[in-house]
Amino acid sequence: MVTAAQRFSNSTLILIGHGSTKNRDSRRAIERHGAELRRRGLFGHVLECYYKEPPFLRETWDRIPTDESFAIPVFMSEGYFTREIIPRELGLALDPGGAAPAGRRGRKLLRYGRPVGTHPSMNGVVLALAEGVVRRYPGSPAPRLEETALVIAGHGTRKTERSREVIDRQVATIRQLSRYAEVHAAFMEEELRIGDCYSFVQAPNLVMVPFFVSDGMHVQEDIPMLLGESEADVRERLAQGRAVWVNPTLRRNKRVWYTGSVGMDPLLADVILERVLELADHHPGMD
Repeated sequence: MVTAAQRFSNSTLILIGHGSTKNRDSRRAIERHGAELRRRGLFGHVLECYYKEPPFLRETWDRIPTDESFAIPVFMSEGYFTREIIPRELGLALDPGGAAPAGRRGRKLLRYGRPVGTHPSMNGVVLALAEGVVRRYPGSPAPRLEETALVIAGHGTRKTERSREVIDRQVATIRQLSRYAEVHAAFMEEELRIGDCYSFVQAPNLVMVPFFVSDGMHVQEDIPMLLGESEADVRERLAQGRAVWVNPTLRRNKRVWYTGSVGMDPLLADVILERVLELADHHPGMD
């Protein structure tokens, strides 16, 4: 039986992020997972690239040192960037079904995968974060799951309905497990709104998990303030290197726990590997 280390020892893994010219934190998730996957020694090379900052996505082909490579977008949803911008920057044409096929340049073969955030195993990442934060900061008395609501928070946008699909699927799947009293989706720019969670959640305990790639401005500033923290307190805690949310915090008669972003969780390295294995097992259009 061929192991992953044997299968990919002469291959390159490419982690693709959006990047930012304003917020250094936007790339920390990709750097963390790239470092972890290098440590595992499964791939001959692991590269990071970004749309908005160097090393740039459009320069990827020149940086690939092997004949075979796998490009995985470290994005939480499937949309404009993963279906149009990234394939365009890589010089890949969309097939009629909307997926980006593999591409060749000389001897180099690049296989392009789906975003990590849409993988079914992200349910496990969400649950691990939610249960982990309560286990680490139980409060007194420790909450029971049957008296606790789980809220998965996203950005949302009125420009496209697809932006919230991945979180709605997460909510539907986790509800079926009947582990929490309630499971809801909440958004910064769509209904239900994050700041309204104290109204639509009935349970006395609430765990909020931000479904974002990194602990950037939305996770570290915007959402805590939407949950009721003052801007002054948030900025002071950030300046002092402290957590922006104290777990648990009693707010409007509910105890609230707040986790880091799903994209920063160590389990995401395993999700990235699952996306690579999908491409290695089968890639439509390259048979």
